[in-house]
Amino acid sequence: MSQQEFDVLIIGAGISGTALFYELARYTDIKNIALIEKYNAPATLNSKGTSNSQTIHCGDIETNYTLEKAKKVKRSADMVVKYLLLQNAQNQFMFAHQKMALAVGESECEYMKKRYEEFKELYPYIEFFDKAKIKQIEPKVILGEDGVNDRAENICAMGVEVGKAFTTVDFGKMSQSLIEQGQKQNKNTFVAFNQEIVSIEKKDGIFILRTHTYQEYRAKAVVVNAGAHSLYLAHKMGFGLDKSCWPVAGSFYLTKQKLLNGKVYMVQNPKLPFAALHGDPDLLADMNTRFGPTALAIPKLERYKGLKSVPEFFQTLQLDTTVIKIAFKILKDSTVRNYIFYNYLFEIPFINKNLFIKDAKKIVPSLKASDIYYAQGFGGVRPQVIDKTRGELMLGEASIVEDGIIFNMTPSPGATSCLGNAERDAKLICKYLGVNFKEDQFASELL
Repeated sequence: MSQQEFDVLIIGAGISGTALFYELARYTDIKNIALIEKYNAPATLNSKGTSNSQTIHCGDIETNYTLEKAKKVKRSADMVVKYLLLQNAQNQFMFAHQKMALAVGESECEYMKKRYEEFKELYPYIEFFDKAKIKQIEPKVILGEDGVNDRAENICAMGVEVGKAFTTVDFGKMSQSLIEQGQKQNKNTFVAFNQEIVSIEKKDGIFILRTHTYQEYRAKAVVVNAGAHSLYLAHKMGFGLDKSCWPVAGSFYLTKQKLLNGKVYMVQNPKLPFAALHGDPDLLADMNTRFGPTALAIPKLERYKGLKSVPEFFQTLQLDTTVIKIAFKILKDSTVRNYIFYNYLFEIPFINKNLFIKDAKKIVPSLKASDIYYAQGFGGVRPQVIDKTRGELMLGEASIVEDGIIFNMTPSPGATSCLGNAERDAKLICKYLGVNFKEDQFASELL
């Protein structure tokens, strides 16, 4: 088999693509595996440390997760921790910070008490924090607007103190690690950068992939882990035409000091999952506090890579009467509508900081506009998929599985789910190619 012909070719070297590359190399009998990336390094988009909250979303403080969803997410999150422990990544690019889900006011506190009772069996390390405990471990959270007296409203939280659970990962560095470990397996592994796949066709049972530089690759099976571009490439092949994509970008605000000792999440509005702001110590900003994300619907598939993805967005959106009806359906709800439009104001200089701190003050009441600054270049794009057949927005991971090819769109928390999603895809590819997935070795190392 020549260097340009492979059993499996993966498009996209973010955390999802590199996780699959590693699992195929280590836990399957597949011998020839390629990973092709359009940019000059792995994890330059959504997996980059500045593009996400660097959080292992295991479900313990994510209040939009039901217990059933938390069980599924926890399995994938535990796999991330076990992989990184195998690589001795602790205190290098995996850390055990403090974290909590914060309830403010009587109704939220009542909700948090019930949630703690429901979830403490699944997460034995989780604790319930009353106001006195929060004052001890997160003093800035307890202080009122004057920065001297305690805030008047009742608050409580469920969470974990520092050192008792791994909470934080630089997923960019994890992506690099997954490539390096995959290349160490006894396989023909091929990794290429600066190679944008522009067309895919299937001929006589083989996929033919061409790049923008007229390079040609051939593979028996293909998995596309290219963020919002996964649906773009699927549409070019005539797949997934019942789906559209509206990318949502997230922005962040940074402080020049360490206001929080750990991660502080807020109670989510059920109508707006993943919308509540949180505060995090930022691994790439000297552990100073980062607040966010905002949520900004934009007509681009990539946030900071020029205007090339604007026409690609319109091709992927496939605007028609069905998409328009779904958009109006979403905007009919005043809570959702106001949230969407309000977030655009967070991008406008001079007024953005004053508006943003109104929300962030729920975490740190004494926060002032002068304490924060817009984190230029931070934030990524999450593909929100519209199911035109069902007439609704899909608030979760979406995949298109065809004969020998898979297209994945992974909104948050795609990084936490990377190894679990890779397990699913690796098994599908093994079944398609008629080769073995090494269940016992996989389970002993990652489960």
